[in-house]
Amino acid sequence: MKSAAISRKCKKPGCGVFPERGHNHGVCVSSAISDAENLCLQTGARLTPLRRTVLKLVWQGHKPLGAYDILQDLRKIRPGAEPPTVYRALEFLLSLGLIHRIERLNAYVGCAHPGETHEGQFLICRSCGRAAELHDASINKALVNSAVGAGFTLENPMVEVEGLCPSCTKQPKKNKSKAVNG
Repeated sequence: MKSAAISRKCKKPGCGVFPERGHNHGVCVSSAISDAENLCLQTGARLTPLRRTVLKLVWQGHKPLGAYDILQDLRKIRPGAEPPTVYRALEFLLSLGLIHRIERLNAYVGCAHPGETHEGQFLICRSCGRAAELHDASINKALVNSAVGAGFTLENPMVEVEGLCPSCTKQPKKNKSKAVNG
């Protein structure tokens, strides 16, 4: 199996598919803003100050955020912000492929590969909540082939998988009480 593509946001050590905790996340945010500016220049779209702020809020961590979480953070900067404001900004960012909506969480996460096709996979840590975006062509091909074989037309071939990220896997397990034979 081919190795999955990793995020282009942060090229420094510790910034792989699941960036190590404590990595310089400012690089991720500034790269996301730069990508958004470039994409807007190419497409003629406008990256308004509000849209830029919402994008920064989505990229504030590697955890998917719900719209109301984003609204709560936005209200710290813009006290009068209302839900439609956030939803319109999110729709804009989604339309340009700058963010993804993780369906099972009803939440948003920054796109590590803006401007590219968005057929990929998300690994979602059930412990810490972080999400990582993969693009493994062999998984996409298998999914498409299976769907075609079933006579099914794929419309959103994004795969969301739950498990444990490397940081949470490394954490010592809690002592489980041993069963007593009686």
